[in-house]
Amino acid sequence: MAAGEVPGLLVLDVGGPHGVLEGLAALLRKHFQLVTMKELLENKRELGRRIQAVFVFEGRPSIDRELLQSLPSLKVIGNAGVGVDHLDLALISSFGVKVTNTPHAVADPTADMGMALMLASARRLVEGNV
Repeated sequence: MAAGEVPGLLVLDVGGPHGVLEGLAALLRKHFQLVTMKELLENKRELGRRIQAVFVFEGRPSIDRELLQSLPSLKVIGNAGVGVDHLDLALISSFGVKVTNTPHAVADPTADMGMALMLASARRLVEGNV
């Protein structure tokens, strides 16, 4: 990587139903060159060497041996969400890549939803809304 060049970050897409939200993409662009999966597939040789991180959002992109082999500079896979059961940690670590996640990211919203459901049930709000 040349001096002043930001590392590449692989994301499935920006926007759309499965892509990174535009607001988050703007934040990520301050620190990374965002590369979508489509762009990578169109130019694996050039972009594969630039990518040092992968952002996994809603289990996408899928991390497999073929993808890991195409990213020789990959250092870290960041998973947005709780748990890493969908990732093959043994395979990923065999490539010398670290995995991170956000274990407490949804704790407050989950508690809020639980309380809302209990209150709605106790006050029979759903029945009254029909």
